[in-house]
Amino acid sequence: MKKWRGILLGACAMLVGGMAAAQVKDMPGGPRVNQLNLHEGVTQIARDVAWLHWMMLVICLVIFIGVFGVMFYSIWAHRKSRGVKPATFHEHVGVEVAWTVIPFFIVIAMALPATRTVVAMKDTSSADLTIKVTGYQWKWGYEYMDGEAAGVSFLSNLATPQAQIMGREPKSEFYLMEVDNPMVVPVGKKVRLVVTAADVIHSWMIPHFGVKQDAIPGLLRDTWFRAEEVGEFRGQCAELCGKDHAFMPIVVKVVSEEDYAAWAAGEQKKLAEAADDPNKEWTQEELVARGQQVYAANCVACHQANGQGVPGNFPGLDGDPVVLGPKDEQIKVVLNGKPGTAMAPFGGQLNDVEVAAVITYTRNAWSNAGKGQDPVVMPAEVAAAR
Repeated sequence: MKKWRGILLGACAMLVGGMAAAQVKDMPGGPRVNQLNLHEGVTQIARDVAWLHWMMLVICLVIFIGVFGVMFYSIWAHRKSRGVKPATFHEHVGVEVAWTVIPFFIVIAMALPATRTVVAMKDTSSADLTIKVTGYQWKWGYEYMDGEAAGVSFLSNLATPQAQIMGREPKSEFYLMEVDNPMVVPVGKKVRLVVTAADVIHSWMIPHFGVKQDAIPGLLRDTWFRAEEVGEFRGQCAELCGKDHAFMPIVVKVVSEEDYAAWAAGEQKKLAEAADDPNKEWTQEELVARGQQVYAANCVACHQANGQGVPGNFPGLDGDPVVLGPKDEQIKVVLNGKPGTAMAPFGGQLNDVEVAAVITYTRNAWSNAGKGQDPVVMPAEVAAAR
């Protein structure tokens, strides 16, 4: 008995010590995080979820202690060696009422606050800002539907360099949790998210907001949050969406209303400057310059800046027979993707000018210059191929 008592006390001491050592740490780019608990939320919903978590845990603990306490006491106090005779509670009215009424009140006590929180999660009315979120393999697309940034849209890609992922460089502070274009929202405003997907099921999740919404192709589903603190809050796709599922982070930058207004004005200016006219007569030089920008924003992560790709993972475009061959095949691949490979369809992500420009760029970049059959692709040709 003493041996087992010592083992039990030692295990408890180790558990308490571990909790004390790993209880709280500073979360880079966000509030403090309890290592053994839910994230400290920056929205009321997140705090309600954390409260429900502890309430349910306490209720379950009390039930556990009560049930097993009565059971162990009954086994000890009424054991046969003490001469106790078996009792029967067959059709005992008091017992029947007790084990029906008590669980009923327990369920009601748990269901009422949980229902209130779930109903609040689904109430997307009276939003100050609406953003459409589209999941792609493996990035996120954001489109601001109203407000100061109405019409602004962009893709949010993983920003961790390939050299870190391949182990050639030390991991950064936000390894696999950094993006090139974070979602930007004002603090204290109700933000409604309309979530969908372009290919497979994804899931948009920010633990600090208490938000997790599946993105399903062909369906529009909505959720909301109201961040009460300024900062950067990080999450990841929470649905197994393919081989690069681990490289699909989410970053939301919560800023003051003044900073948000300045950001929106800057994005609107970029939007006006980048407006593409598919009916314009583009020169080869203009398409190459525009295509270099499109390539840097959408293609360089896989195919690399030098066009050599990543051997064994992503093919190179420098000297590729499709790039040097008839333009119709490359247009088809860029628009529709290539089944069975990591080449995703870009027809829904890029407009006709961007597709024509990036194809023209790849046909005139690196050692491809002067070697291909069709060095220039016009937006009208892309539109005809859709």
